[in-house]
Amino acid sequence: VQLQASGGGLVQAGGSLRLSCAASGSFTSIYGMGWYRQAPGNERELVATISDGDNTNYADFVKGRFTISRDNAKNTVYLQLNSLKPEDTAVYYCNAQVVFMSGTVVLPREYWGQGTLVTVSS
Repeated sequence: VQLQASGGGLVQAGGSLRLSCAASGSFTSIYGMGWYRQAPGNERELVATISDGDNTNYADFVKGRFTISRDNAKNTVYLQLNSLKPEDTAVYYCNAQVVFMSGTVVLPREYWGQGTLVTVSS
């Protein structure tokens, strides 16, 4: 399973970006997808997650500014970033909770994308 993230770039404060992350490979299903970020010198932190039932969860620092969504037919998760601030500058990583079936056995696995850099200038 591979996760290919895209959409990062340089934007001025107050601007917007849309990140995409597509999962490819052979698997049974994806039950959770999400975005995390890591700024220089900081630990990786949760930004937003979305379940296969479209239940969403956001970090407090992005509520009202970022929106996570997914297209199950395309195995793709999106993150719309609005009202960007310089402190949003980070590498954004997508994450997928993937399920494999072996007979009747459910095998969950977690995968990470390669990261896409978002830089917000003041």
